[in-house]
Amino acid sequence: MTNEEHAPEQPEDKAEAAIDIFDGVRQADGNPVEPVRLQADDRFCFSCHQSVSCWNQCCHNADVTLTPADILMLTKELGLQPAEFLAQFTVPDIWDKSDLPVAKLRSDEANRGACVFLAGDEGCGVYAARPATCRYYPMGLASVKMAEAHTKEDFYFLVKEAHCKGHAEDKSQTVAEFRVQQGVEALDEINRGWIDIMMKMMSWRSVGGPSAKKISTQAKKMFFMVSTDVSAFRRFVFETKFLNTYAIDEDMVELLKTSDIALLQLGFDWLKNVLFNEQTINMKEDVLQAAIAKGRSDMGAT
Repeated sequence: MTNEEHAPEQPEDKAEAAIDIFDGVRQADGNPVEPVRLQADDRFCFSCHQSVSCWNQCCHNADVTLTPADILMLTKELGLQPAEFLAQFTVPDIWDKSDLPVAKLRSDEANRGACVFLAGDEGCGVYAARPATCRYYPMGLASVKMAEAHTKEDFYFLVKEAHCKGHAEDKSQTVAEFRVQQGVEALDEINRGWIDIMMKMMSWRSVGGPSAKKISTQAKKMFFMVSTDVSAFRRFVFETKFLNTYAIDEDMVELLKTSDIALLQLGFDWLKNVLFNEQTINMKEDVLQAAIAKGRSDMGAT
């Protein structure tokens, strides 16, 4: 028997899910902006700089969901522990499409809903560590996996808000070139496991969760911890029975002590196993056999 046995059935939808992480763009009337789907080699014109008449307008009333990579960058930039950063600069929320908790960037309601990091006419005060949503603007990232496919397909969309004059600039670039300029490729790799979980949960919501059960409150708390606070997750890994339960290579254990990115990847793999019974992390053999024996005993088997 393996960890994969008794795995819940997959939903029958042709598309497992399409996930749009960066979906907070709205027209002045509050209605969503209709996106234009793009591939990596498609070209578009856009440029944002201080001479554009709409400078900083997109930094007001923005709906910015912070990715795990965003929080790693911002905590390092600000010299804060994750818990300190979350308390000072974010608000907790539920991402409705997946019913999973996320951290959103706080805004200054006394200053027309300005981003907490807006530094007046100078623009972003944490530009080098700005969130992925801001880097991608005016694009969004989506990911889709068809039921018969083995890999996910990323695609991009361009949104044109009425106030944004950057689209009138004559700077032409491909989507791929824009992504390199904005430094999002490495961030997307760090966030991939997080996006996978969000996408899977969007799919599961249509059938009430794995095995038609809702995700527990405790599981949601663990998802939020892994996604937003690597320090707390590191304590969980090293100060509980985690390493006695799961088969983690000794070299990896040493890496986890110092590498936040490696710790995030472990966290996402662990969550996929816990939430969806995916074979992304293995229990130690003695722990697995004890769990099997207990399961048989609970069912009255001999």
